[in-house]
Amino acid sequence: MSEFRLRLEGMTLGYGERVVLRNITLEVASGQMLGLIGPNGSGKSTLIRGITRLIALRDGRMFLDGREIRQLSREGLARIVAVVPQNAGLPELFTALEVVLMGRTPHLGRFRHESARDFAIAWQAMEATDTLGLVERRVGELSGGERQRLCLARALAQEPKVLLLDEPTAHLDINHQVETLELVRALCHNRGLAVLAALHDLNLAAQYCDRLVMIAGGGIYSQGRPGEVITAAGIREVYGVDVDIQPHPVNGLPLVTVTPDGRKVEERERLLWKM
Repeated sequence: MSEFRLRLEGMTLGYGERVVLRNITLEVASGQMLGLIGPNGSGKSTLIRGITRLIALRDGRMFLDGREIRQLSREGLARIVAVVPQNAGLPELFTALEVVLMGRTPHLGRFRHESARDFAIAWQAMEATDTLGLVERRVGELSGGERQRLCLARALAQEPKVLLLDEPTAHLDINHQVETLELVRALCHNRGLAVLAALHDLNLAAQYCDRLVMIAGGGIYSQGRPGEVITAAGIREVYGVDVDIQPHPVNGLPLVTVTPDGRKVEERERLLWKM
């Protein structure tokens, strides 16, 4: 299995005149799962939109296997990179199978209909994401969690080399959160996918990602292995909350718990000044 890399060099992104991220440099290779963590509004989703060219790159370069992303057509990019977005707008009258088959679009020629192979790939993607029971149901009948798993199935049907996940466990109960991340990690390690996942839950990020990038203040605050990035001092500075971090009893990875008086540091200091 040949190695495939997504690399960002000095990437700067924003909206209108507002710059959200500056000088982002990171890399994820096939067989690796890289987690993006950081407070709400720190730019995790913006970074994913920039990679997929939904927003223009202001500065820096992006490479897929050594080739600049801007050299690829949108169709060519979609054959390599698949995205599971937050709150994807799915056509409510489509069946679940029809939504997953949309993932085959980049591989179809003009005016070409899905072949038996396309249906088989879609079926396998639904089996892997526990959505086969939804095949004939319409999107408008599905829960938020079912729609999220359907988006993952559609992404897998693209047969990508790079998988971008924007809060993939949003709307999922704890059972499906674990199942989803177990599946993504297995695809990453067994099929050689390069995975970049924006995650809200620090414990899930620590347990499932090979490496983490913490974003804050418009740039990269730290990156490395979970134990190097998830530290009490770093979380206090970036999130403004005190936490206790202990090694997981089974694998030694960091487990984060809020301290008994773990309110926002600034809020607690204001209260102390009033006493």
